[in-house]
Amino acid sequence: MICSLCAAENPNNGRYCLKCGALLQGQRAMPPQSFESAPSAPYSGPTETSGKAIASMICGFLFFLFPIPILAVVLGHLSLADMRRSGGRITGRGMAVTGLVLGYAGVSVIPILIVAAIAIPNLLRSRTAANEASAVGAVRRIVVAEVSFNDSYANGYSPTLAALGKSDSSQDTCDRAGLIDKVLSSGTKNGYRFTYIATGDMVFSEGARARGCTQPGTSTFELHADPIERGSTGQRSFFVDQTGMIRFNLRGPATGTSPPLQRF
Repeated sequence: MICSLCAAENPNNGRYCLKCGALLQGQRAMPPQSFESAPSAPYSGPTETSGKAIASMICGFLFFLFPIPILAVVLGHLSLADMRRSGGRITGRGMAVTGLVLGYAGVSVIPILIVAAIAIPNLLRSRTAANEASAVGAVRRIVVAEVSFNDSYANGYSPTLAALGKSDSSQDTCDRAGLIDKVLSSGTKNGYRFTYIATGDMVFSEGARARGCTQPGTSTFELHADPIERGSTGQRSFFVDQTGMIRFNLRGPATGTSPPLQRF
């Protein structure tokens, strides 16, 4: 028992305070209560939806537009802080969390998009340059093949591009000389289309039939190499004829009057 005058402790069955002698009026010792530990009554008044939570969710849906994802994250955290302080008066936690999730997702995706925006054009340019180099190499091989064809069969240059390709059998012939691979002889390779035109007189040379030639050869030819999709699979077009001068054009098909790239 606690004395109400001097706050001295006394036995529970005592009548007078042992310290000051005051009459004890039935006070009982009670543990001190803290206002912080006392449970607070839940808020039961009118509620309102957090405008910051709504804005956070809207910005979250626009996470692909920088810097809106950052705004979604900031508004989401501010709205959650307001809800904690309001004691239940402000609602909208679900919208705030949605805005935070989408905002953080957008913030994490932005570096990837930046890297992709830098890397993809470089990759496309690299592929274009590689295809163009391959096309020039293919044009060279065809010119060498034409010279070899004329030397081997003495029937002029080949009547078609297919005549320079490999045959299904192991035996090379005048109609399938095996001087270039099958893919190139088909007219399409590495993003380029190759068009062979026999421009000279088509005649059989002396003894050509005896050497297995079933088609007349030509005295002159043209070869055009054009990208299948200009700007994507290649940019420049190439041209060569029996002179061996490779010419190019950046914006359209190359012709015999186009600027020279190199002499073979």
